[in-house]
Amino acid sequence: MTEPLLAIRGVKSFYGNIMALKGVDLHINEGEIVTLIGANGAGKSTLMMTTFGNPRAREGSIIFDGRDITKMSTYEIAKLRIAQSPEGRRIFSRMTVLENLQMGAAVADPAHFKDDLARVCALFPRLEKRMTQRGGTLSGGEQQMLAISRALMSRPRLLLLDEPSLGLAPLLAKQIFSAIRELNERDRLTVFLVEQNAYRALKLAHRGYVIVNGLITLTGSGRELLERPEVRAAYLEAGRH
Repeated sequence: MTEPLLAIRGVKSFYGNIMALKGVDLHINEGEIVTLIGANGAGKSTLMMTTFGNPRAREGSIIFDGRDITKMSTYEIAKLRIAQSPEGRRIFSRMTVLENLQMGAAVADPAHFKDDLARVCALFPRLEKRMTQRGGTLSGGEQQMLAISRALMSRPRLLLLDEPSLGLAPLLAKQIFSAIRELNERDRLTVFLVEQNAYRALKLAHRGYVIVNGLITLTGSGRELLERPEVRAAYLEAGRH
């Protein structure tokens, strides 16, 4: 059996004295979309940020492509071709769209910049028309497209997406999910997705995990979790759009 691309084993993470993750086990195989669902405050974003080195895991291990990255800095992790599109987008609002994309490409080979720029513009054609515009003047949907594109400019093997549809109109959210599917199917990009819209996320994902109060409580294929009555009752009743 091949080793997973990402293996999270017994990870505990804290904010001050508060334990946010209480021993999380999760793995992601190369070429998969894996989604993590849970209520607000369950530990979803904390797990994603811990995977990317901030905060650091206090116990347990995070293994990427056979290498222990548990104690590495975020910059060192990024150089291993893991990229994050964080919750709230966090684009550089005073920089232009092009400058934001250049920042994303900082850890990649400059020889690929032109091709990678063309690739993200093909994925999100709106951005091509906004290249000289400051990031802060973009609409919410455009900022989300920019945040994902900035992450893609580093040529990641693993893309961490934290709440990509948050605050977006249903049509824009649909575009974002279509782009994620295209990246996975066309480029075999491995995606770890944290998402409030559990219905869309589980429809998109190969596998999913449910996190409750810092612990994984359920796992299965996206389809299996969609059919679980406890998942439907807790996360899906309001999410079908």
